[in-house]
Amino acid sequence: MHSPIRLTRDGAIATLLIDNPARRNAMARAMWAAVPALVAAAVADPAIAVLRLAGSGGHFCGGADIAEFGAAYADAAAIADSNRLIREAIEAIAACPKPSIATIRGACVGGGVAMALACDLRLAADDARFAVTPVRLGLTYSHADTRRLVLAVGANRAKEMLFSARAVEAQEAARIGLVDRLWDAAGFEDEAARYLAAIAATSRPALRGVKAMVDAIAAGAAEETPALAALFAEPFAGEDFQEGYRAFLEKRPARFSAP
Repeated sequence: MHSPIRLTRDGAIATLLIDNPARRNAMARAMWAAVPALVAAAVADPAIAVLRLAGSGGHFCGGADIAEFGAAYADAAAIADSNRLIREAIEAIAACPKPSIATIRGACVGGGVAMALACDLRLAADDARFAVTPVRLGLTYSHADTRRLVLAVGANRAKEMLFSARAVEAQEAARIGLVDRLWDAAGFEDEAARYLAAIAATSRPALRGVKAMVDAIAAGAAEETPALAALFAEPFAGEDFQEGYRAFLEKRPARFSAP
């Protein structure tokens, strides 16, 4: 049975695949509801090093499915429930302790931008375009989603994107910090696959530690706490450090094995 959102695995990379191409990968309520469990499955799987978010059919995500809005926002209870489903999905991605990377082609709109911003990195093809459009619906972007947009592009650019609701082309998105890497659409899948594989081949405990360290600093940890000190100190006693420095001395690729 076809599922419009599902988790696939390819070696050490799990892909949260949005597969609703007839709707430009718009997210129905049931799709939002499925996200936390899918992310949790990737987190729990020791074989997975990296979580990738992707869309099928040439688009990343067209945002929440507007065809459902009549029922999804029919009354106060429905509004609260719909917003909860979306919030929990996006926060599940943001809270993933493993590196999360969005690979973006075509349309990335509204809630799609929110999901991409919840990832650690955004890789885009040069045919990608981004728009944050709540003002066209008489709405305001949520605090969490706006905060991530501001952190990515700065307050003034965030306001400009939100005020105008215009489409931001891939080259501009890369220039303003919305996108971290940009490749030609013709070679995008191969380039992204190589990039993801290189990350997945590194030490998994180190990847999680680096993410936790950067996230703590971004959240305001100006001084080193005991937990952050341990993040730095403990890996020196780990098996991956032993393998890493031996591989360096022996001039060979490291074969990391710690889960």
